[in-house]
Amino acid sequence: MNFNEVDGFSKDFKRLSRKYRSLPDDLIEFKKIISEFPLGSGKHFAILHNYEHVKILKARLFCRYLKGSSLRIIYAYRGTMATIDFIQLYFKGEQENEDKNRIHEFLSSIK
Repeated sequence: MNFNEVDGFSKDFKRLSRKYRSLPDDLIEFKKIISEFPLGSGKHFAILHNYEHVKILKARLFCRYLKGSSLRIIYAYRGTMATIDFIQLYFKGEQENEDKNRIHEFLSSIK
């Protein structure tokens, strides 16, 4: 599985990893899980957009530093290319929902 990050995700990750020190290791664990189950499993994954060539998902990213709370991660799964693109990362307490504009920009960039 190939993993990519859009610019906005890299900024989100850098900002949040300063606050939550376990985040780099938590992301590695998350990558292991979605390598096995790219569309997720269970109630912690939701498909936001389901297109022929790409699926946009929202998932909980459990952070050990937060102890019980979790972050939200938005990513795209392109099955034909075996690629996962990370689009957004945010703390639910700071932001209610995903950035729909960022998702649309990503979808425009891959067409």
